[in-house]
Amino acid sequence: MPEHDAAPDTAKAWARVRHALTGRPSRGQWVVAALFVLLGFAAVTQVRSTNDDAYTGMRRDELVTLLQTLDGADERLTQQRAELSATQRNLQQDSERNQAAVEETRRAADALAILAGTVPVQGPGVVITVEDPDETVGASTLLNAIEELRDAGAEAIQVNGVVRVVAQSYVTDASGGNVRIDGREVKRPFVIEAIGDSHTLDQAVVFRGGLADQVEALGGEVNVEQTDALEVTALAEEREAEYARPAR
Repeated sequence: MPEHDAAPDTAKAWARVRHALTGRPSRGQWVVAALFVLLGFAAVTQVRSTNDDAYTGMRRDELVTLLQTLDGADERLTQQRAELSATQRNLQQDSERNQAAVEETRRAADALAILAGTVPVQGPGVVITVEDPDETVGASTLLNAIEELRDAGAEAIQVNGVVRVVAQSYVTDASGGNVRIDGREVKRPFVIEAIGDSHTLDQAVVFRGGLADQVEALGGEVNVEQTDALEVTALAEEREAEYARPAR
């Protein structure tokens, strides 16, 4: 722009400054105004210089070294992130394996507790009532009945609601024509409750030559009732093995 055009604009700007001041400005006021203008210019310059590239004044070899350092740091961070991700996956897999092992151990413990007769159980099964008015049904007949039920898949058996029959159970005749199971006397009529497939257990009782035929031959009677909701609540006494030990 030509100088004669710039001069009027400058004069107008200073005129507006003078009119903005109240009263006649003193020399000190003019100095203060000039300082404000200079400070404003310096502030704008500072902002612009701050927004410029901070590395403008660096030499080429310094910039190359800086870039190499940043690339190395980026590679290390990428590697560390990959290692952390791998560690996280391994921990998650270990946690899942541990959880699976805990669940498997719990299932095995539950199965052993059922077989040992140390927990109450429920499920489908049969209720077998043996009527023996002549008291001719003894220990051998009851033991045969228990074995037949086991062979048919019975998972839990109790007699008269008070004795849990397990692998170590024994049945004996007692004085006066009574019967004892694990040393506990059971009275007539004998009620045998067994959990398992109800149809299969039913057939194990009524098949030719089975419990029903044996009891009838002795003058008694057998009644079998299938049920979908049977509870076996009698518990066996926990016993420690006297001779057997886990194989190493």
